[in-house]
Amino acid sequence: MVVKVFVVDDSAVVRQALAHMLSGNPDVELIGSAPNPLLAMQAMQKNPPDVLLLDIEMPGMDGLTFLRQIMSSNPIPTVICSTLSTEGSRVALDALSAGAVAVLAKPRLGLKQHLDDSRHEMIQTLKTAARSRPRARVAMPSIATHALSTGATGQNGIHHRAPVLSGVHAFAMNKPVVIGSSTGGTQALELVLTSLPADAPGIAITQHMPEKFTAMYAQRLDGICAMNVREAKDGDRLERGVALIAPGGLHMQLTKSNGQYYVKVMDGPPVNRHKPSVDVLFKSAAECAGRDALAIIMTGMGDDGARGMKTMHDLGARCIAQNEETCVVFGMPKEAIKLQAVDDILPLESMARAILQFDSRA
Repeated sequence: MVVKVFVVDDSAVVRQALAHMLSGNPDVELIGSAPNPLLAMQAMQKNPPDVLLLDIEMPGMDGLTFLRQIMSSNPIPTVICSTLSTEGSRVALDALSAGAVAVLAKPRLGLKQHLDDSRHEMIQTLKTAARSRPRARVAMPSIATHALSTGATGQNGIHHRAPVLSGVHAFAMNKPVVIGSSTGGTQALELVLTSLPADAPGIAITQHMPEKFTAMYAQRLDGICAMNVREAKDGDRLERGVALIAPGGLHMQLTKSNGQYYVKVMDGPPVNRHKPSVDVLFKSAAECAGRDALAIIMTGMGDDGARGMKTMHDLGARCIAQNEETCVVFGMPKEAIKLQAVDDILPLESMARAILQFDSRA
């Protein structure tokens, strides 16, 4: 299948450079471009694309507003191509939350050379996006608002969470949860984590994400979740009420010492073309936690995590895959299912309940 692409970018130089790059590939066809969303809407009504390649910073209607309009009416797989300064990265996270499939960096200088160097990545991303099922941003579960409202206001007006620790939860040993995801995962993780209470079991997460994004992504989730969410640092303890996200550009492993779980964050070569890699996290969880762990593999392209989940499954860990219907890309879960590494296949909306059920298991 030839992927039909429409480009929206206010820079004529960018549109020309992208057209030149896409013209040399038989799998991708540029069917049009526009300098702003208003002109793009008119053109796309006549000839709908398979994938929209969208800039964020544009005069008039910005790309984020346009994306939200698209996702609320007739979702089109969208790849953001934007300059990712610190502020731009925050906006790009907004775009992922709004339903964008992926974000690609666009430099302010040396554009042509950058596009030549990243041609393969761009083409593969567009082809993956064409096979995706974009989902509009889901409504925030009420449990997050309720859980956060139990917190107290400390000095200087800073809001502190008050963990809800009662009964078995107050004394139960933390049974670790490990989660792996990629394309579509930022939005999926948001739904899962905002559905969990403040005293949920510790969660270690590997989400394929660029280096600039993970700290801000964790900070955003921390602001809307009852759990404490942060970018992992080497030696962090994985305890109840804490979710640790692997830093972009580094691997994360789970370790155990004196009955407590910790994370090890380190550099190293990419595994399955990714750093951080889900396989690295899952295989380490298999070694240190065995049957005491829960592994969840969610939406994403490729097969990262499948073999690690198989190792966990063979050692008695509980293993869950997201179902095809709720995945943006049913790649990683599909490969885990193929390896017979999965105990259950569940929709995204059931993941938080599955975590709590596992936690309450004797």
